[in-house]
Amino acid sequence: MRTKALMWTGVALCVAGAATLIVVAVVDLGKADQTASVTGGVVGLVGLALALYAQFGTAAPPPAPSGVDASGDGAIAAGGNIGVASTGGTTPPSATPPTPPAPPSGPPQQQPGNVSASGKGSIAAGGDIGSASTGT
Repeated sequence: MRTKALMWTGVALCVAGAATLIVVAVVDLGKADQTASVTGGVVGLVGLALALYAQFGTAAPPPAPSGVDASGDGAIAAGGNIGVASTGGTTPPSATPPTPPAPPSGPPQQQPGNVSASGKGSIAAGGDIGSASTGT
């Protein structure tokens, strides 16, 4: 909502500035030339300041601490999605894993970064698992 308000404010200022320059040009062309020069310089500096602020002034939030833990023989844990995971057995996973299910529409069951696979051959992921084989 704030972005639209800023956009319309900018549009209104541009229209007001253009109308002012037209009126001044009709009254005194020399004065309109000087006014347009100063206005152009000010607008250019404001644009440069906004571009620098957009590039360097906004800091990205720090990444969430990773709490990925895989403890146990052949355990696999990942903070994101796992396409194919196998913890043993004689049958290799298929070359084309099935498409993972769509994410649930409700709130996530587990917070990102807190993934734990504990126990022999366990598999855990912070995201979706396409295909998993524990070898049993």
